Amino acid sequence: MTSTPAPPTTSLPTGKVLISAAALFTAAGAFAADWNETHIYNPTWPPHAKFHNAQTMNLAVLASGLSLWQLWGPGRADRPRLRRAVLSASLFWLTQAPAAFYPGAALTDPEDPWRAPSVAGVQLNQVTGIAAVLAPLLAVGYALEVRRLRRSA
Repeated sequence: MTSTPAPPTTSLPTGKVLISAAALFTAAGAFAADWNETHIYNPTWPPHAKFHNAQTMNLAVLASGLSLWQLWGPGRADRPRLRRAVLSASLFWLTQAPAAFYPGAALTDPEDPWRAPSVAGVQLNQVTGIAAVLAPLLAVGYALEVRRLRRSA
C-alpha cells in the first residue's frame, strides 16, 4: 500500500490577517458609529457638519482599502509596504486623538445614550476602546508579519 503525500497546506499569514481585521473594523466601525440618529441623522446638526461626518466615514473606508491593497495587492511583500499598510490602517484613529483638543470638540455627543464611565480621569469611549484593541492588534500583526518576511527572505 502506497501513501500519497498530503497536499501542501496554504495558510493565511496571521500578521496580515490581524492587520486586515483592524482595517475592516475601521471601515465598518465608522459607519456603525456614525450612521445613526446621533450623527448623520441628527436633526440638530447643520448640513455642513453632516458633510464632514460623511467625509470622515469615507476617509475610514479609503484608508482601510489602501491598507488592504498594500497587504494583499499585486507586487512583492516587503517591510516598506507593510509599514504603509499599518500606517494606512491606523490613520483614521490617529486623527481622532488630537481632534479632541480642537475648540468646542468633545469625544462623545450629548445625545449619546451610553454614558461612558471614567477610569483614572480618562473617559471611556470609542477612541479609548479602539486604542485598547486596535493598536495592539496592529502592533502584533506588524511584528508577526515582519518575522514572516524575514523567514521568507
